[in-house]
Amino acid sequence: MEDNREVSTIDLRPHTLRSPRPAAPPPLPPSEQDEAAPVRRDTIALKGRHPGDAIFHGLTVVFAALVIIIAAGVALTLIVSAWPSLTRFGLSFLTGTTWNTHGDNPDTGVYSALIFIFGTMYTSLLALVLAVPLSLGVAIFLSELAPARLRGPASTLVELLAAVPSVVYGLWGIFVLNGLLARPVEPWLGAHFGFIPLFSGAPFGSGILSASLILTIMIVPTITAISRDLLRAVPREQREGMLALGATRWETITRVVVPYARAGIVGAIVLGLGRAVGETMAVTMVIGNGRYIGPSLFAITDTMASVIANQFTEATGTLYPAALLELGLLLFAITIILNALARLLVWTVAREPQTGRSL
Repeated sequence: MEDNREVSTIDLRPHTLRSPRPAAPPPLPPSEQDEAAPVRRDTIALKGRHPGDAIFHGLTVVFAALVIIIAAGVALTLIVSAWPSLTRFGLSFLTGTTWNTHGDNPDTGVYSALIFIFGTMYTSLLALVLAVPLSLGVAIFLSELAPARLRGPASTLVELLAAVPSVVYGLWGIFVLNGLLARPVEPWLGAHFGFIPLFSGAPFGSGILSASLILTIMIVPTITAISRDLLRAVPREQREGMLALGATRWETITRVVVPYARAGIVGAIVLGLGRAVGETMAVTMVIGNGRYIGPSLFAITDTMASVIANQFTEATGTLYPAALLELGLLLFAITIILNALARLLVWTVAREPQTGRSL
């Protein structure tokens, strides 16, 4: 028996629902168009012209210009105050090694800064050589390897070390560090490695090595804190992608994390160098008071900041204070150059192709 019932079919194909196109609003009558036009022009004119925005923009311009004005004022003041020394010695101030006040008549003395430039750069660069590996190691540990319960207290301790006054470091250097260097450390280095010029000379305790170690301790927290924040800012996808390809934790850190933050780390290192160059009190307390140019780490010398701190209160006459102020001008110029170099290095490194950024 045949079944004559009709079988209904259901269309299972997906259909796109189309919303009706909104109809255009009817045009306004001419009278209403004339009333609405001024309102629209006023709205466009007021866009971005809020009084608060204008005030904020003006304040930021003033503050930015104020920084430039202050820096220019400091430079101009130093130039005017150091003018007698600038005109008397010229470029020989940078190349000479004599610093003689000639007793009771300082205005007949001969002043030059090469010894102090050497002491400043030698101690600062040595501190940087010692501080950079230590700082990067601590930063990598805190950002990549430290357990969560240890990361917070250790990071806080690093930041607290950066806030310790320099005079406290100087006192610790006088009573603790200089004693350790004078007794077991420098005599042992001289006995076993005295044939190397770096470890030649009499062990005094205070000197270039002591000042460099103090500077190392002082700039490690700065470089560590900035580098840690930069490493933690690396996107998690970079790490996970490298680990998914079979890389080890060490390969991930060295090939992805550190190259990703390289530009900022370079800036942090130069920032630490700038602090080491300008450090005064701690270096003055441990470096001694001498005149030396040479490779020995045991020698006693002076930096530009330390000689200004030691002698400015006793500077008399016209030429003697002017020579010290010219040292300050030179230190100011070195600081500006270091900051400009830091910006150039960061810009150059940021423009280079980062092989670790692409997986």
